[in-house]
Amino acid sequence: MRQQVLATREESLGLTEQKELRIGVVGCGNISAIYMKNASLFRRLRMVACADLRPEAATLRAKEFGLREMPLEAIFDAPDIDLILNLSVPAAHHEVSMRAIRSGKHVFTEKPLCASAAEARALLDAARAAGLVVGAAPDTFLGAAGRRARQLIDSGALGQVVTGTAFMLGRGMEHWHPNPAFYYQPGAGPVLDMGPYYLTMLTYLLGPVRAVTAVTSFGAKTRTITAPGPLQHSTFEAGTPTTALSLLEFRSGAILSFGASWDVFRHSSAPLELHGTSGSLRLPDPDNFGDVVALSPQGADWVAHASEGTPFGTTNYPVEAPDRANYRALGLAEMAEAMEMGRPPRADGALAFHVLEVLESILHSGETRRRIEITSCPDQPALLDEAAAEGLLR
Repeated sequence: MRQQVLATREESLGLTEQKELRIGVVGCGNISAIYMKNASLFRRLRMVACADLRPEAATLRAKEFGLREMPLEAIFDAPDIDLILNLSVPAAHHEVSMRAIRSGKHVFTEKPLCASAAEARALLDAARAAGLVVGAAPDTFLGAAGRRARQLIDSGALGQVVTGTAFMLGRGMEHWHPNPAFYYQPGAGPVLDMGPYYLTMLTYLLGPVRAVTAVTSFGAKTRTITAPGPLQHSTFEAGTPTTALSLLEFRSGAILSFGASWDVFRHSSAPLELHGTSGSLRLPDPDNFGDVVALSPQGADWVAHASEGTPFGTTNYPVEAPDRANYRALGLAEMAEAMEMGRPPRADGALAFHVLEVLESILHSGETRRRIEITSCPDQPALLDEAAAEGLLR
């Protein structure tokens, strides 16, 4: 009976006869290259085609990675594509993903899931009605550092997690990105652009958030582009807050402070720290798949747990001079396995929706100066252990 149920689910997911997930990429900007490069690491992924509003961008990526370049309007209906990898700008996430769902394609999208929780709910409802699967970045929580932190927490090394801090602080994107204005518009900003890394990791480690309270501001509303390029020295206006400080109440009972700002020149705050009844844990930047996790049991000296040499923790990026672990497409590969096995992906739409609702509520709380209850309550993603991580590789 169980095999019959699983077979029925696999048929609805479209992976009964073939085990490779055939992927069409929409959006061929900066981040597309690492997805296309990393896809070859995983045994259930096959990049097929790519498209972009700018044909020259699609041409470049198609030649670089041996893909079929397609017009944007045609890629959604291609019969040899099972899933659309949505790497468009945040404001277009909903439109692109909905188009894929209407065309009978599964979706994996860059973060955030959509520009608003209302759009995200409509997307997930449409996918559910069509029997399709939605997954979403970030997938960094599945990397070596996130797995080690989860193992330590699950083993009781911290006891009951009581409190902690999470800080994403920097000067923004205009210092390195040649055309960064879209990062500062509704649907992005430090909260929605970088917040997903922190909130997804925290939900993976602690479970879902119950409520948020926040204060937001514009540190510098007019931004000057200093990165080399045709727009260098020009200015643009930020359309979403550039600094936010919030208090996160988790259903587990933990209370954490989360700060996100693109108005900070320099700081010495750790990206993530968790403190429990038996010890403390320090995590690296959750935008990274690897690096060092440090544990202080009962206040003793920090004990370092390195990621180097473990699945999805080994330094590999950038190719010319590697200084970090970057295994984007890991969540996509885990999603392909989940679909084959007839279970929800770890980086699924429900998790991404919860993270988006929390982040949107931070912004809304900053506007209204009130505490906001979070309505969504996804299951905490299961630990991806070492054997399961290894099993995703070719």
